[in-house]
Amino acid sequence: MRMRTHIINFITKHPHQPSMGVRSKVTSSQYVASRARDPVFEKLMDKYKHLVKVIAIQDLILANPKNQCVSLDFLSRLSQRLHLNRGAAAFLRKCPHIFHIFYNPTKSHPFCRLTDTAFDISCLEAEVINASLPLVVDRLLRLLSMCQSKMLPLRAIFKVWRELGLPDDFEDSVIARNSHLFQLCDAHEPGTHILKLADVSPSCRYMAAVENWRVGECCKQDCSVDRMEMRYSFKHGYPPGMKLSKNFRAKVKQWQRLPYVGPYEEMGEERAKAGMMTLEKRAVAIVHEFLSLTVEKMVEVEKISHFRNWFGIDLNIRDLFLDHPGIFYLSTKGKRHTVFLREAYERGCLIERNPVYNARRMLLDLVALGRRGLFTDE
Repeated sequence: MRMRTHIINFITKHPHQPSMGVRSKVTSSQYVASRARDPVFEKLMDKYKHLVKVIAIQDLILANPKNQCVSLDFLSRLSQRLHLNRGAAAFLRKCPHIFHIFYNPTKSHPFCRLTDTAFDISCLEAEVINASLPLVVDRLLRLLSMCQSKMLPLRAIFKVWRELGLPDDFEDSVIARNSHLFQLCDAHEPGTHILKLADVSPSCRYMAAVENWRVGECCKQDCSVDRMEMRYSFKHGYPPGMKLSKNFRAKVKQWQRLPYVGPYEEMGEERAKAGMMTLEKRAVAIVHEFLSLTVEKMVEVEKISHFRNWFGIDLNIRDLFLDHPGIFYLSTKGKRHTVFLREAYERGCLIERNPVYNARRMLLDLVALGRRGLFTDE
């Protein structure tokens, strides 16, 4: 199933009408632009695009434990890389509840540090991450188990260490301390390391998040769905106002019934020769599980693309998200493409919260606060 618009004229006339046909005359950027917007996710990303910049500056400030501050001159030189379009000083002044600008008597230029509130939040996040190390280990094991080779390049994991809720010293605190589970070895490229499972024997079979959802739906007392219908189904929901044609609904129903290989199952040669629709459904299952493993059920598309070949996904990841708007939501706010697991959110908040998410949400609330309450708070 390929949920793509047919031709450019169709997009122009029906910008919010999904289609299951093969996109043959539409460029990738046009396909992105034609997607149905979800105002709730877009509003959330308005905050997140600033939070990303805040976290980048916060990491620079906390990088030196002995002197947790940075000069504005240093940040100004990094303005372009940090996407601070109006300069470092202007951005810092927009977040007075997070950053405090001060002058060092021995220096001729201003410096920046975290406010007490922001520093306490960063400490809280570190504490809850360290308290959840068993969950972190499980996430890494599941991530490696989804790969046919049971291994991943360490640089790919570095791309998503924050999304997975890993501590910043995870090479030592997670990998080295669990040598019975993980092995770190040199790759063919110089300076590149590979993380792999120490034991690749199928000692246990993980249950994917979508499988847990199916079991939960079927076990409800007022369950009225056909259990055979639920066997291969994914939860779907669509942006408000998105018109679903009768033909589209029929093809979604057909796709839901399509058997597939789960994210933790071995592909095998015979299964690898399956039709394109079956391979695509497996790809959806893998990225669905990947997002389920993240702390905030969201990730930048560029970051997840580093795992595509290792997961055996021979499809364009971004188009995969666009092809399935009932499962994923793609936002382009902040000059980056970010994908959300739609079912995990309600009214812009994670439904099943976790301590790491709660700590990060506190920082997001400070970002959204802007300069309000400046004279009542610090």
